[in-house]
Amino acid sequence: MIRVNVSCSASYDILIENGLLSLAGELIASNFGGKRFCIITDDNVAPLYLDGLCASLDGQGVLCESFVFPHGEKHKTMQTVEQILAFLAEKRYTRSDMLIALGGGIVGDVTGFAAAIYQRGIGFLQIPTTVLAAVDSSVGGKTGVNLGGLKNQVGAFWQPSMVICDPQVFKTLPEKEYASGMAEVIKYAAICKAELAERIKDGEDVSQIIAECVSIKRDIVQRDERDTGERQLLNLGHTFGHAVEKATDNRFTHGQAVAIGTVMAFSAAESLGLCKKGEVERVKELCALYGLPIESGCSHAELLAAMQSDKKRVGGKITLALPRSFGDTVLYKTDMSALSDILKKAIGS
Repeated sequence: MIRVNVSCSASYDILIENGLLSLAGELIASNFGGKRFCIITDDNVAPLYLDGLCASLDGQGVLCESFVFPHGEKHKTMQTVEQILAFLAEKRYTRSDMLIALGGGIVGDVTGFAAAIYQRGIGFLQIPTTVLAAVDSSVGGKTGVNLGGLKNQVGAFWQPSMVICDPQVFKTLPEKEYASGMAEVIKYAAICKAELAERIKDGEDVSQIIAECVSIKRDIVQRDERDTGERQLLNLGHTFGHAVEKATDNRFTHGQAVAIGTVMAFSAAESLGLCKKGEVERVKELCALYGLPIESGCSHAELLAAMQSDKKRVGGKITLALPRSFGDTVLYKTDMSALSDILKKAIGS
């Protein structure tokens, strides 16, 4: 078993091993025995893994119930969180109980936010069922929901108590969803670990890839848990990608949008003279391995309008994560007034 420890406002382990989901009851009972659990999942994941997780917990004498909500970005809302809170209150969950997020990034974000605000905070566990959640969103404590069509406008920093990752579950993912997760892996390689790209090409075991990515994120989060400095490097591809998601009404998956956004970030950096020429082609080549899109078809005006409301905007400035080369990304603070020109460079218009 691979174990990656995170130590920030809370200390917890990320456990990675094939077949680990079947041992979840034993792991949870041995680490959090005596607590009552509520499993939060969506209607895509529930038919695949909910009964097995409940049986695993029941086999260890762990009390659990479940709440299932509809899948998809349009359900990553305050309304879903309110429904979860109402369920917890009705079932008389207390601050000594815990939640389990069983699913992808949306499930993890929604569950974590509900945990952060129910009775001023209860513990929760992450059991990611997508590559994207495993390598990125299940780690680091960012939780939240969308508001008015804007990404993650309401949320809280709330670290999980444990992350249980079983890469075998990725075999049930549609090809597009698996590829979406690999877009985040490409992002990590582009930020600070260029050699990771070669390991992706060589088909290295996904468990090792996950461990590498979460270790990178762990190191950054431990230095900047509240996202005021270095952690913003993890936004590579996301500022542009979130604009793509909004402008297209989520026609692309989050990972697909991140892939497009990463290509845009490299294109902008090359045009600004920040990044050496030819690096954008390296990103496009990696995206091609997984059939990831590299352009959105959105106009400059559509993307600019979407970016004007980005939550990373502070006053009249916004900080972008832009590469100097593949594997070396820096924070680039610019005036909002200059964003239009940067966006033109990003889309080559």
